Amino acid sequence: MSASSEAPILDIPPNGDAVTDYDRHQAKLYARLLDAEKAGAALEEIAPVLLGIDAKAEPDRARQVHKRHLNRARWMTEHGYRELLKTAPRPESPLTS
Repeated sequence: MSASSEAPILDIPPNGDAVTDYDRHQAKLYARLLDAEKAGAALEEIAPVLLGIDAKAEPDRARQVHKRHLNRARWMTEHGYRELLKTAPRPESPLTS
């Protein structure tokens, strides 16, 4: 996934207590940011690929966008996922068909 192939990435993601359409659209980004953090990937490596930002040309912006989205990704793993589970479509049971 490159930044340009999905929904646009905002400099400031939502920060409220509810999952937004933006969060739903950026779920893959959030997962990839968490994976990159776990792997110890450098901001210079992930910013252009995941955020669409050249970290060498815009280091402060890259750092801030990364930090904000990583914080939102963490929030999703601690709180937001519950809302996603409540609203996820449920498959039909073969017993009710």
